[in-house]
Amino acid sequence: MIKGMTGAGDLQDLIHSFRISAALSVAAELGISDLLAGGPRSLPELASSTSADEDTLGRLLRALVALDVYAENGDGTFAATALGDGLRSDVPGSLRPLARTLQDPAIWSAWGHLTHSVRTGENAFEALHGVDVWTHREGHPAQNAIFNDNMTSLSYRVADGVAEAYDFSGVSSVVDIGGGKGILLEAVLARHEHLTGTVFDLPHVVASEPMSAELATRWATTGGSFFESVPAADAHLLKSVLHDWPDDRCVDILRSCRAALHDDGRVLLVERVLGQPGYEAVTAFSDLNMLVLPGGRERTEQQYAALFDAAGFRLTAVVDTGTPVSIVEGRAA
Repeated sequence: MIKGMTGAGDLQDLIHSFRISAALSVAAELGISDLLAGGPRSLPELASSTSADEDTLGRLLRALVALDVYAENGDGTFAATALGDGLRSDVPGSLRPLARTLQDPAIWSAWGHLTHSVRTGENAFEALHGVDVWTHREGHPAQNAIFNDNMTSLSYRVADGVAEAYDFSGVSSVVDIGGGKGILLEAVLARHEHLTGTVFDLPHVVASEPMSAELATRWATTGGSFFESVPAADAHLLKSVLHDWPDDRCVDILRSCRAALHDDGRVLLVERVLGQPGYEAVTAFSDLNMLVLPGGRERTEQQYAALFDAAGFRLTAVVDTGTPVSIVEGRAA
């Protein structure tokens, strides 16, 4: 996020920034960075490969060249830059899925309904579309797949930081609750060889096996709803779970954990924390995203402490991971 902007031109740039998001989303949807991975390509080649109109694709590329996402060579060919490589499908932590989520018109229109949320406190997506964002994704499998890919990519970007920052020496078993494809659990098991782990998520989401065959003997997977029950363990990891939900539902999730944790177990929330130095703006806008889409919120350390208290825990530590997320630790009260 940009700080130190003071002039009317700076404000105008901020107002227009949605145009940048739209252009990046189209480039991601068309797979431009994937096409440029093997070297420069001409506009006619790119238009043919993407089934796009040559003139309008050129106009899109001109805008993205101006932002250094791509480069235009003297011979009229286009090449990827270090920035544009972040939209490639084959790079670890690719941001292509994030950009592609904006191809869903329901997401765009929900953000246009932000005024309603601010005035009423209601979730913008549900107020506009009549269903919550989870139900919407269930009914649109292609968009749901992109969302799940995005969650995997975002987990990859912080997983090593989480695995390195927390002292897991006092536990032997970990459950990654809402863990999807298990990227976070893989990083934790790879760094802490004494641990066994389980990925727990909805049956149609949860990974069937680890990406690394070396972890297979210490890895398990099971499906279910964290509102009902979760597997027993010494520690429960919940990355970007509670921020999706209002307080009462968060307490329900935490109570499921409290009932399943072994003696002296702990719950480890991997979340953005409001006020974390260096990430104030990005966390504040993530908070608005929670308001607009799932209906949850980002929280302060004190707000997490209140959730813990309501569910039978006490907040015992907030661990910096060197990434935008922190580890908020709770133990039985």
